[in-house]
Amino acid sequence: MVFEEKSFAGNVAYLDQRLKVNENFDMLSRELVIGGRRSRFYQIDGFCKDDMMQKMLQFFIGITDKQMPDSADSFLLLQMPHVEAQTTDAVEKAVQSCLSGEFLLVIDGYEQIIIIDARTYPARTVTEPDKDKVMRGSKDGFVETIVANTALIRRRIRSEELRMEMIQLGETSHTDIVLCYMEGRVNQNLLQMIRHKIQTTMVDALTMNQESLAECLYPGKWFNPFPKFRYTERPDTATAQILEGNLIILVDNSPQAMMLPVSLLDLLEEADDFYFPPVTGTYLKISRFLIALITYFLTPTFLLFMQNPQWIPEMFQFVMLKETSNLPLIWQFLILELAVDGLKLAAINTPGMLSTPLSVLAAIVLGELSVSSGWFNGEVMLYMAFVAVANYTQASYELGYAIKFLRIIQLVLTALFNVYGYVLGIIFTICCLVFNKTIAGTSFTEPLIPFRPKKLFHRLIRKRIYFANTDGANTREG
Repeated sequence: MVFEEKSFAGNVAYLDQRLKVNENFDMLSRELVIGGRRSRFYQIDGFCKDDMMQKMLQFFIGITDKQMPDSADSFLLLQMPHVEAQTTDAVEKAVQSCLSGEFLLVIDGYEQIIIIDARTYPARTVTEPDKDKVMRGSKDGFVETIVANTALIRRRIRSEELRMEMIQLGETSHTDIVLCYMEGRVNQNLLQMIRHKIQTTMVDALTMNQESLAECLYPGKWFNPFPKFRYTERPDTATAQILEGNLIILVDNSPQAMMLPVSLLDLLEEADDFYFPPVTGTYLKISRFLIALITYFLTPTFLLFMQNPQWIPEMFQFVMLKETSNLPLIWQFLILELAVDGLKLAAINTPGMLSTPLSVLAAIVLGELSVSSGWFNGEVMLYMAFVAVANYTQASYELGYAIKFLRIIQLVLTALFNVYGYVLGIIFTICCLVFNKTIAGTSFTEPLIPFRPKKLFHRLIRKRIYFANTDGANTREG
């Protein structure tokens, strides 16, 4: 529907019907006279800045008949005291703007609706995220308000090349999605592909925010456990990815940023790797990589040696089970894998004041009594405890669970087919890595496969990020 210039009553009746003014208690509507003309305001209670709107209403009421312009565009130019304002003759756009929290002004005789962006969304304080904590660096984090998140990035990148492109997705939700990238650095093919997919995807609503968007962007190969996206709640991490030429996607109502494309080595990185000097950062990166390998190989290798004790050298005989297993080792490992996830879920749903004492109680009771009762062997409990704790060294939840699923598969194959199953499990994991592609179509394991030793060296060995030129300017090394 196009706004009609000479039908103020008809336009107001249509907006009242579309916005359900009489049915929604929080949809506020008020009629007043501005410059001798009938006018009507529409806004959602809770989204408007009350002080600002009161001042604007006082200003509008003070406009005289002689000061009243002949068109809505002239009204914006001469009598609008607010910066963020625009006009439209498309009623659909006006309705969506109002439902998004913006302020509508309809003036008799004007052929356009005036949209005033004086909204403010309910939001929590910008604090350090619980998951992405660092020992050094900034302590701010993304929140559920998309404008605040873009401001945190703009604060760090004061460049005219930074682009913040907004797209809406969802037939019902009309969720705001922002593509953040550096013009001239981003992969243009990737950018065009992501933009096209978002614009052409037909979905009712993004009920689960970024996960719903991720499934829309990458619907295929869901059975491969390795993630296609990387998430962060840290603005500095997102900023670094933008400067490196990657694409960042922000979704309204979500405190996380999606980073793409992402490779295996990207998932193994953390902000602390770059907040510490090169030697310390290199140690943290390599140790995290080695711990990831250990968490995958530890329990399947132990099971393999327990099935073939003759392979254990004399000096490592202490790893043998000291007591007879009442329950087969494979079942002990599988039960403990499930029990660890059960404890995680219990910790998430436990009130904060009780989480610490209940965790200690669970560790003492479940750990000690499960061994003394004969359900589990002490060695099995030790190795699974290491795996459970070491899994938290990974910044990516998705990568941690990918390693967990592949470890379970290798445990089952090793129990069924002994050494052949152990080798088959490794081959299956390598295939999952090699045949996995990033959303940009590149190799997930690059620079491991295809092997590029120089690039691999730079990814694993932390070098100086910047050095000073002779003219005093800062330049990125490498």
